[in-house]
Amino acid sequence: MLESIGHIHSVETCGTVDGPGLRYVLFLSGCPLRCQYCHNPDAQGRPAGSEKTAGEVLADVVKYKNFIKRGGLTISGGEPLMQPEFVHALFRGAKEQGLHTTLDTSGFLGHRASDRLLDNVDLVLLDIKSFDPTTYKKVTGVTLSPTLEFAKRLDAKGIDVWIRFVLVPGLTDAEENIDGLAEFVSELGNVAKVEILPFHKMGESKYKQMDLPYHLADTSEPEPEEVERARSIFARHGVKAI
Repeated sequence: MLESIGHIHSVETCGTVDGPGLRYVLFLSGCPLRCQYCHNPDAQGRPAGSEKTAGEVLADVVKYKNFIKRGGLTISGGEPLMQPEFVHALFRGAKEQGLHTTLDTSGFLGHRASDRLLDNVDLVLLDIKSFDPTTYKKVTGVTLSPTLEFAKRLDAKGIDVWIRFVLVPGLTDAEENIDGLAEFVSELGNVAKVEILPFHKMGESKYKQMDLPYHLADTSEPEPEEVERARSIFARHGVKAI
């Protein structure tokens, strides 16, 4: 399995936000979504970027083992499940090294994650971009239902999940949208955390470099009281969001 070849976008060797503890974060190339606020538009489309075998990547991960032993390996993207065999090989190798494993995914390609792959996953960071199907399609360019089905599958398997929701004024901040997501999350038994991520424009410069339209150029970042309002909606359903 370690001969499996993956397309790498970038690496962060001391990540602190993509899972618990200090982490080696591997960003893979390729993604079927076209999120309006994507900060890695160069990772969209078919996998490209540098090619490495899972063995080569794992050897680099192991170099940092003493630093990340209280954290672990996170595979993000792009969308990691564009390259499921590569992800499976890496997570299996990481578990053999005694490392915690985290999959950061939109869930849209959850059907590509075999049960054997998921057996080597300790935590899933599941990005649910919206709960209203129309809004979800507007935000991402794809349909919502595969993500919800994947969330239910993770619940059935008892895999820990952190839900991530990006709050975008005028796009995802409608009360009924947040309320629907909060109700859905409240029915899952495996959600350890909900993170409300305020929209930011950190990726805008990449769109200019790639000569791509950035549709949220005139959208403001949410005010603190707007984020708190979203948290209060989750609280109505007994869900604590941070």
